[in-house]
Amino acid sequence: MKFRPLHDRVLVRRVEAESKTAGGIIIPDSAQEKPQEGEIVAAGEGAYNEDGDRIKLDVKVGDKILFGKWSGTEVKIDGEDLLIMKESDILGIVG
Repeated sequence: MKFRPLHDRVLVRRVEAESKTAGGIIIPDSAQEKPQEGEIVAAGEGAYNEDGDRIKLDVKVGDKILFGKWSGTEVKIDGEDLLIMKESDILGIVG
């Protein structure tokens, strides 16, 4: 991939949404909610504080994360739908 986020931004690939409920009911694509879980594909090097020192990110490429429902900006890179968001939009690391 030829994209590198700047500062404290990360590039996230959403996980695939479940198309079947626990009871076996199949959910059509039009009724599925977008998952709030993803994997970090690329990460910036961190933001700068007031003193000019770089603050490193707490997340890294490959981390599985949870993020808010309306977090990030949807983009298409190399034909793939991804999200760009600030590290502060990430709720936590899974696993």
